[in-house]
Amino acid sequence: MAKLISDLRPVYVVGIGFHPYQRSSDTSYVQLGLTAVREALSDAGVTWEDVESSYVAHALLGMAVGRPMLRHLGDSGRPIVHIENASASGSAAVRHGCMEVASGISDVVLAVGVDKRERPEVYRASTGLPDLAEDSILPFTHFALLTDEYAHKHGVTPEDMALVAVKNHANGAKNVNAQRQKVRTIEEVMSRPISGSITALQCTPIGEGGAAVILASEEGIKRLGLDMGRAVRIASSAAGSERAGNNLNPDTALTADIMRLAISQAQIAATDLDVLEVHDAFSVEELLYAEAIDICKPGHYVPMLKEGAWDIGGRCAVSPSGGLLAMGHPVGPTGIGQVGEITRQLRGEAGARQHKNAKTGLAHMVGVGAVCYAHVLMK
Repeated sequence: MAKLISDLRPVYVVGIGFHPYQRSSDTSYVQLGLTAVREALSDAGVTWEDVESSYVAHALLGMAVGRPMLRHLGDSGRPIVHIENASASGSAAVRHGCMEVASGISDVVLAVGVDKRERPEVYRASTGLPDLAEDSILPFTHFALLTDEYAHKHGVTPEDMALVAVKNHANGAKNVNAQRQKVRTIEEVMSRPISGSITALQCTPIGEGGAAVILASEEGIKRLGLDMGRAVRIASSAAGSERAGNNLNPDTALTADIMRLAISQAQIAATDLDVLEVHDAFSVEELLYAEAIDICKPGHYVPMLKEGAWDIGGRCAVSPSGGLLAMGHPVGPTGIGQVGEITRQLRGEAGARQHKNAKTGLAHMVGVGAVCYAHVLMK
């Protein structure tokens, strides 16, 4: 019978590290990734020699980029696995690291995400099949249409929905690792339209960066003398891909399935979540994905947003890092960065962004295709 990660031995996040997300620069990807890894090792209190296996997530770089990066830490001879799963690459690396620790193969594992856009367009290999349509809808137009649909269905305005971006930019302004660190008014957010009611500040920025986490078993924590008080358990990990027959909004349908699965495996309810980091590459996505897991009744997210329910200090802090809208979305690091943010929150180490008494959090990412990953963390 198939087993869940929650059925196996416990897995903990014991170290987190970042290279701040930033606009494209002359910084090498090696420096971006190593900065995050070294910070995670230091945060955990382990050495590179203690790491038994590494998972390297990236989507925009070339083949086998982890080896020339990690060799600067020393030629340990340990396994290195590269993972590409579009926007969910980092989340996939965390899941595979969890499986290795939970299964007992290793006690200490690194998951690191690094990416750098080195050409203006993302290359996709040809499928060898003809397109089903002569043209296609660009992502921001797709989400502009979803924005209009949601507004019409629930009787809210585009300005109401843009308050998601106002909240997330305010959170990002308190995050030293965020690409966008400026408080924005609703007037600023609604300026610079891109498509329909979607504006530039309601879209994730293009950038680069690095994020890393050290995962460990209880045995590894005890053997290395690590601080169990700062360890945060990954209570569940769920993943899946799009099902046939759901063509209207497959990302939301897939999100509902996978996030509910992760929540069920952790034996909690969505309303038990203190912190939620979702794939909010566009502001409407936060509304759709949060409501998809019944964190509130359909159509109630915006009224509760206005009441402060999703603010830091509210009922549940949604995207306290600033989310993809402000923290940024360098692709490979993004899902790992979400796990790092939730770990920081559950440790009580988030400073000005700290959500009081945070004990449970969920990280969620979608990758084009579509694939979806969700992790529940608990303290």
